Amino acid sequence: MTFGNGSKRRQPSLAQLRAFAAVAEHLHFRDAAAAIGMSQPALSGAVAALEETLGVTLLERTTRKVLLSPAGARLAVRAKAVLEEVGALLEEAEAVRAPFTGVLRLGVIPTVAPYLLPTVLRLVHDRYPHLDLQVHEEQTANLLDGLTGGRLDLLLLAVPLGMPGVVELPLFDEDFVLVTPLDHRLGGQEGIPREALRELNLLLLDEGHCLRDQALDICREAGREDAPVTTTAAGLSTLVQLVAGGLGCTLLPRTAVRVETTRSTELRTGSFADPAPSRRIALAMRAGAARGAEYRELACALRESLRPLPVRLLDEGV
Repeated sequence: MTFGNGSKRRQPSLAQLRAFAAVAEHLHFRDAAAAIGMSQPALSGAVAALEETLGVTLLERTTRKVLLSPAGARLAVRAKAVLEEVGALLEEAEAVRAPFTGVLRLGVIPTVAPYLLPTVLRLVHDRYPHLDLQVHEEQTANLLDGLTGGRLDLLLLAVPLGMPGVVELPLFDEDFVLVTPLDHRLGGQEGIPREALRELNLLLLDEGHCLRDQALDICREAGREDAPVTTTAAGLSTLVQLVAGGLGCTLLPRTAVRVETTRSTELRTGSFADPAPSRRIALAMRAGAARGAEYRELACALRESLRPLPVRLLDEGV
């Protein structure tokens, strides 16, 4: 790059920017090095070289921690933006070269993954054999951070998200069912009124699961003001086994019922009166994603593949 005085200034390398961005995110050299697969000495050298190239001090190093200097805080935002644009360029080139090839990093929430992934994997294997699908199971907040930060390409999760810059591609709606111990008075009943939730000892997932928040919303809609939480679980399998042990009842999405309730003979399920409480599942992508057309085609193909499941399929425009 030539400037007005005719001199040439050295430009930072992508490796230097990537090293600095990692340190800016983790504020720890060892964690930053591990995050980007670089040795700690190499990372330290890359950041030092970037400081020399730019002529500014980016980090304040102490024996205990690493802090961003005022200049480092400003330039970290720029470095992240540059790396995101380079990633978008590579993604665009890959999409132009051949659709449905290369890596697709799919994030899935835990209350969807065990029940829909078999269908997703079969679809990709049969229809898109050259697509390298990489699956990451995480809670919603982490998935959204991964999507907006470029770590993930596409999400499969419950919506609405209400997040700027994220486009939702609706797949289906599914009802919740009530899972009870074998001898419970509501076990096996149909047309259960939502108001019945006011009196139940309802078992829920741990904090951070969107299904927990949905269950609490359903309880509030039924007129229950208190939080019906005495026992929680990290996953639906544990939750259902707690119900089988007589500790209470729980809500399951219909796609999970067959997998989770056939493991015990001590369970019964009941259905709610219309309109039953439900959730919506969708794919989500970044607005303006280079492979947006592919993701929309994938959503369309996935809807067709999901027809055998107990769900109500949706058009994209819903």
